[in-house]
Amino acid sequence: MVTSQPGSGVTAALDWVMDKSLVLGYTKVGPALRRRWWPADPAPGALAGRHVLVTGATGGLGLATAAGLARLGAVVHVTGRDAGRLERARATLLSDQPDASVETHVSDVSDLAGTAEFARDLASRVPRLHALVHNAGVMPPKRTTTDEGHELALATHVLGPHVLTFGLRESLAGGRVVLVTSGGAYAQRLDVDDPEFTQGTYSGTAAYARTKRMQLVLAPLWARELGGDAVTVASMHPGWADTPGVTESLPGFAKVTGPLLRDAEQGADTAVWLAATGDPIDSGRFWHDRRQRATHYAPVRVETPGEVERFWAFVCETTGVPAPVR
Repeated sequence: MVTSQPGSGVTAALDWVMDKSLVLGYTKVGPALRRRWWPADPAPGALAGRHVLVTGATGGLGLATAAGLARLGAVVHVTGRDAGRLERARATLLSDQPDASVETHVSDVSDLAGTAEFARDLASRVPRLHALVHNAGVMPPKRTTTDEGHELALATHVLGPHVLTFGLRESLAGGRVVLVTSGGAYAQRLDVDDPEFTQGTYSGTAAYARTKRMQLVLAPLWARELGGDAVTVASMHPGWADTPGVTESLPGFAKVTGPLLRDAEQGADTAVWLAATGDPIDSGRFWHDRRQRATHYAPVRVETPGEVERFWAFVCETTGVPAPVR
């Protein structure tokens, strides 16, 4: 299996220092140096004729991911909540790759029932899906609940992706699932006692980071459940990228780090690589700049096996999938 370790002790040490320093590893400095030792790019045409789905792909990292996959020949399906933005995204993708095959779908992943219906419809039309990239993301300025009663960040980052993944389970057999998470997950622990964030002072930044921690925990659980279908699951974080999600939600941070922010293509690189590489990769692992990373910045506040199983039970019971064995 590919572990993407730098080839020598010196480069391994440099890579580790960059990762722990954050500023070096998460900014555009990271790929500028690491590309000297990271795994090879996917072969040209690696995804020719293969169907891939990218959620939240009307701009930023999602659009850059869709573009990278289209350049490799994929039939790209993109979702978003707004039909007008989807059409503009499609036009952008076709201006970059005039021969690309791009299909747009209006879908809100935070709507669990709607997501289940979308999955059924897509599976009926696309029996073989090579990759699903979960990119859709939100950072609510105040606590907001969906019509189904779930905190919005939780529904968007955890519950909806779970429904979509298992709704497409048969189509994804032998394929890849990629969760686009965040280094912000390092700042939060898994909260299995209050997953809907009903207690304490609500913060959109904290809600975002909490649910990104949940995604890191969810990836190996999906890998465990989907292993029998030969589905490879990976989570990754893009570093600090100059995208609307950062500039609009964290303007102060974007102003200070602006000159060092990655562009969207640099942020999307590992997601594209994970979906397209011909190399086998370990399922359930966490990646950044084409290398496996630790899921905790330091060995503290690590979730226990019992907490992980309680979280899995919560997700399955809340979404109703996978259906319990009777």
